[in-house]
Amino acid sequence: IIIGILCTVLLLMVVGYAAFQSVLKINGTSSISSNWDVKITAIEQTASLGATDKESPSYDNTKGLSATFNTNLTSPGDYATYKITITNNGSLDAILKNITIPENTNNDIIFYLNKDQSNTDIAGALKENDTLTKSTESNNVGYVYVTVLYKDYANQQTAGTKTASMTISFDFEQATGSGGTIIGPAGDDETAADKLINTAVTSGDGLYADEYEPGRYVYKGANPNNYITFNNETWRIISVEVDGSLKIMKKDSIGDKVWDTTGGTSSSNNWARPADLNTYLNEEYYNGLSSEAKSLIQTYTWGIGSVTSGNTNLAGQITSEKGTTWSGKIGLMSVSDFLRANPNTEQCGNLSLIDTNKATCKTTNYLVPASVTFWTISLQAGTSEYRVHRVPKYGNVSSSAANSNGGVLPALYLIPNITLDGEGTSDIPYTIIS
Repeated sequence: IIIGILCTVLLLMVVGYAAFQSVLKINGTSSISSNWDVKITAIEQTASLGATDKESPSYDNTKGLSATFNTNLTSPGDYATYKITITNNGSLDAILKNITIPENTNNDIIFYLNKDQSNTDIAGALKENDTLTKSTESNNVGYVYVTVLYKDYANQQTAGTKTASMTISFDFEQATGSGGTIIGPAGDDETAADKLINTAVTSGDGLYADEYEPGRYVYKGANPNNYITFNNETWRIISVEVDGSLKIMKKDSIGDKVWDTTGGTSSSNNWARPADLNTYLNEEYYNGLSSEAKSLIQTYTWGIGSVTSGNTNLAGQITSEKGTTWSGKIGLMSVSDFLRANPNTEQCGNLSLIDTNKATCKTTNYLVPASVTFWTISLQAGTSEYRVHRVPKYGNVSSSAANSNGGVLPALYLIPNITLDGEGTSDIPYTIIS
């Protein structure tokens, strides 16, 4: 009897174990589904001057991603900057293929994307061909900064309250890689700064990363391909600034002019006073430019600090130049612009060196004039408070009394986010297409 009972229990245990096995067995295949979920999640105003929202900024994620702004601007120079937050809550990496800003129909208003590149937050903002990673990774949130500006140009004829209305849209696609920043081929809307920086070199004539100001690029060499047509004239691009604007200078002098005189034999080297040449360039000369050319010039902060003749420290000289500033549209090249245009830093890297090696230095700097001696914006430091630095044909830098005559090559800063066509050569110069 006992043996029979034990056999029955053992049989039940075997059947139960078999049943347990069948429950744990997994048959078939499993599937994983992915979801796409990229949206604008917030808009906030981060900076403004004299600007108010006519309507609160809004966004729409139902028919693509778009953000709309309606901003009241009271006076020329007023602006507002908005921060758009875009979040990838999906399980697929998303690449930003296109940002579309509609054509602006108000000539007094201009819109910028990610304008102030000296601001670290804006410098790291989303741009075309960047990727938002999927929600499980850390880089799934990005920002785009939009600035609306009431243009501040001389002889503003239409001053008065303006309303800037704009809808900006974003096109995302599934990224083919594993995330991070994907650099793709340049599109038709490649900015001038991007186009030029893509040509940067480390030797020979061309565009170099500026060793003194990170994020800035300068043209160097005997004859780099930096020709640009502006106001239907030939100019040269001096630099690509951190904010994406281009500093350009007219190739040929507009004639000999006095830098400044206050009457009699006394003169001043205070550009911001304003000096006579300052007044001429920003009034009579500026007013003679075409309407299209005027719309491309931005008011900029220029370094007009003093420069010590024969100094050996270019970094210190640049700091001194930036120690005094002036805000305006038309100026002149600085002494440091001239020095930084020479790739031969070993022999021509500061004022002391070029005084010694001027015969050599003149052969590797496109800013050395063929004949005319032209003014810079940089005054001479020291006791000679009436003297200003000039660039002669010999390849060095000298100084002269401000009330003497010198050639004038106007310089200015073009607004960021323009686009260029051409090759930058003297035969096929860059042209501004938008």
